[in-house]
Order: sequence, then C-alpha cells, then structure tokens
Amino acid sequence: MTVFLCGFMGCGKSTSGKLAAKKLGCGFCDTDDLIVRTLDMSIPDIFEQKGEPFFRKTEAEIVKSLCGKTIVAACGGGAMLNPDTAKAARDAGAAVVFLDVPFDICYERISGDENRPIAAKSTKEELQALYESRRSVYLSHSTVKIDCGNSSPIEIAEKIAASVF
Repeated sequence: MTVFLCGFMGCGKSTSGKLAAKKLGCGFCDTDDLIVRTLDMSIPDIFEQKGEPFFRKTEAEIVKSLCGKTIVAACGGGAMLNPDTAKAARDAGAAVVFLDVPFDICYERISGDENRPIAAKSTKEELQALYESRRSVYLSHSTVKIDCGNSSPIEIAEKIAASVF
C-alpha cells in the first residue's frame, strides 16, 4: 500500500514517515528529495530559476509515479493541495494521511529555514494565513487525519501505522 503523508511545512512528515515506514516494513521517500535528485537542483534554485508552477508540476508527476508502490512518502507541504494529485492518490487506493499539527509548532520548526523558499520569504503572519488556508484543503483531500499535537515522532509513526491497517 502507498501511504502519502501530507500537512503543513514542519509538521513532521519526513521524521515520522521514516519511523512509520520502518514500523510497516516498507520503504520511505521524501518527494522533495526526489524532486531535488530528479532535477539536480536545490528547491530554492528550482523556485528561483523555474518558478513555483514548474515545481508543483514536477511534484505532481512524482507523487503520481509513486502510486501503487509499497512505500511511505512524505509529500511537500503543497503536494496534496492539488486536487488532481490528491484524486490520483485516492484513485490508486493510497492512504493520504494528514498530520494535523498546530501552527505554532510548525512555525518553530520552519522559522529561518532557507531551504524552504515559502517559509524563508514570508512573515509569521503570512505563514499563519497560509497554514489556515491549507488546513481545510488537507482535510478535504486526505483519507485519514491524525491529531499530532505535542506527540513525539515515534507516537506519530505508531498512529500512522495503526491508521493504515
């Protein structure tokens, strides 16, 4: 089964996803890492040289290519905002798991991260507005919602694994 993790930047998709994959006995990948390797460019360089629409198109193609694989995939914060991408995942029978983490926790993790172009160029208020606008989309595009709150990565991984059995 393919398990896609979605949620706002800094919600713990990669950290918890690696642990969940180990618990489920399957592979793990991070779609942002796949994009970087595929294009041989950093994410900030992709945004600067090719633009966010190009990045999002590449992201959608990579997510669709993972459908049907036995893997836990941490998606970039914007991947499951695309209704076509979310539909492709659902149509392929994948679990789309929304890691619901409060904004303040996400912000603490992403603040000052130069490898996240949107976070690097936005104020806290702008990021909070983005978080709030994205949250309802994550909810509508996911098949499972996990309340993460102050849970540890191991606890979140256990919740992920339990949610897909």
